[in-house]
Amino acid sequence: MSILRFQGVTKIYRQGQVEVPALRGLDLSIQAGEFTALVGPSGSGKTTALNMAGALDIPTSGTVSLEGTDLAGLSKRALSHLRRDRIGFVFQAYNLIPVLTAYENAESVLALQGVALADRRQRVMALLDELGLAGMEDRRPDQLSGGQQQRVAIARAIASKPAIVLADEPTANVDSETSQRLLGLMQKLNEERGVTFLFSTHDDRVLAYARRVVKLVDGAVAEDSAA
Repeated sequence: MSILRFQGVTKIYRQGQVEVPALRGLDLSIQAGEFTALVGPSGSGKTTALNMAGALDIPTSGTVSLEGTDLAGLSKRALSHLRRDRIGFVFQAYNLIPVLTAYENAESVLALQGVALADRRQRVMALLDELGLAGMEDRRPDQLSGGQQQRVAIARAIASKPAIVLADEPTANVDSETSQRLLGLMQKLNEERGVTFLFSTHDDRVLAYARRVVKLVDGAVAEDSAA
């Protein structure tokens, strides 16, 4: 089943009088349960494509659909709810809330969804334990290493059981050993829980774990290992 689909997607940014094309007729379909990496040189459109997938930006032309719904047809409120309920985000800068503990950061989306307190605690504590963070739930981000912060971000991303997790350069700010551990954890979540991952990356270490690699050049698919 297709979770995410780009159909003839173009995106043009304007800098003064100059038009800068970021995507040029992108056609791409991501299936449920995939572990896919988007790669390509700077300016190839990876980040733009990920922003489109996350309903953070809209195409100049073409359609982006999530679970069969055209994102361009949704209101701002509906898009906000869709990002909250159906999309998990993992950023290279972690984007944790500094004043919240690891537990509170991981729980935050569930609290917004109105999940009952007991259910939130059971789900989040199980995730933190699975991600090697047992005993660290009361630490704030500044009391955690980079790798631990990224694991909290992963817990937050998947706690709500989204349709897809979008990971933008998730290993960019951690060392090689931590990167391998994080990738192994995400691979385990993919294989054992069926979590669908779409990465944007420059990191060759990610490619060793990805089951599908899509190379973008000049805003379009140049190579696709699933093709």
